[in-house]
Amino acid sequence: MSNRTMHAAVCAALTCGWLMAAAPASAALGGAPTPPPVGANASSLGPVAHVASGAAGASSTASYTVTQTTFASGTVVREYVSAAGTVFGIAWGGPAMPNLPVLLGTYFSQYDSAVNALRAARPGRGPLLIELPGLVVHSGGHMGAFGGQAYVPSALPAGVSANDIQ
Repeated sequence: MSNRTMHAAVCAALTCGWLMAAAPASAALGGAPTPPPVGANASSLGPVAHVASGAAGASSTASYTVTQTTFASGTVVREYVSAAGTVFGIAWGGPAMPNLPVLLGTYFSQYDSAVNALRAARPGRGPLLIELPGLVVHSGGHMGAFGGQAYVPSALPAGVSANDIQ
């Protein structure tokens, strides 16, 4: 085996191993929370009881949990999980962008298509404001300081608004 062939085989094996190590066991947005990768610190911010007043003065309580993961890069990702165990929103902030294909799960293809259409219509840089009927993603920042949020509008628990996902 030549050095070039051996180098290609080693790179392929390392890349394949890296991809398998980085891939979570489940999807995030719209699914179960993602397990934290090796080297990340995860903590539960506990159940949140959110009280909202209705038009007639009645109030309703929505309960959800927030799981916060701090990656080795310093980026913090919060997953908002409904009482049924489904992630309805995520928020991130820090020096590096999180792995959006993993965090958005099955919604990533919608996001990617919307980003490509947006960039084709408006080339250049700037914040992303993707607002589709089934997915909302706001993302922006610059090298060393990124932030954003994503949520499924129809999955927001009663009494919870997009402003609660931070």
